[in-house]
Amino acid sequence: MDIQLKKGILDVCVLYAISKSESYGYKIISDLQGIIEISESTLYPILKRLETGGFLTTRTAEYSGRLRRYYKITPLGLKKLLSGRNDLQEIMAIYKKMYGGNL
Repeated sequence: MDIQLKKGILDVCVLYAISKSESYGYKIISDLQGIIEISESTLYPILKRLETGGFLTTRTAEYSGRLRRYYKITPLGLKKLLSGRNDLQEIMAIYKKMYGGNL
């Protein structure tokens, strides 16, 4: 898969996982199981990139004696999520026209 396309899909998946409520790394990975496989080494650079872009905010809180970073989607992140969903729908429409919906 084209690296830029995959990067965009991963961004949308991560934003989707965080869109309902704030979350943290392990929970994001768990929430995406069955949708897309993502490792911690892939997730954390995505989270950092999304935070730097203003799509997420973070807070740190203690949990069971350890610090845990929580991520929350911003209004800009919600716009990116909606745009990404529209892009994926367009890709699926192209795929269906080309292959008749067969995988």
